[in-house]
Amino acid sequence: MNVAIATLADRPDLVPRFEDAALASVRPSRKHLEPYAPMAEYARRVREDGLPSDPWLRVHARAGGRLVGVAPRSMTIAATLAEWRAWTGLPFTESGGVLVPGALVPVHVSVEQDHAVYVEPNVWVQHDL
Repeated sequence: MNVAIATLADRPDLVPRFEDAALASVRPSRKHLEPYAPMAEYARRVREDGLPSDPWLRVHARAGGRLVGVAPRSMTIAATLAEWRAWTGLPFTESGGVLVPGALVPVHVSVEQDHAVYVEPNVWVQHDL
């Protein structure tokens, strides 16, 4: 699987821009530890100092970013079960949600259709320019 990952620093042209703000689709760095927590609930969690609980969301908040919503389908990966097995080393023998290490939410598996889909939510963060 060839995957190209661009950071905002590498590709500023990928950031939606408005006259006075930029929106970033941010992948919370510790959400994978709670794959069943709804993203909106997870993103709203704050520490005693009022900053986000998640370290990567906290970095954005400290830089002046504001969490403005959830990107419910930020990334989608659909593939055969053989492909998922090759990528993850997991058996994918039962239909339903399967936890994959590092995934923010379970992968939806259909053994009957020999197909699995991962739909990753992220968080929209607005940075004023």
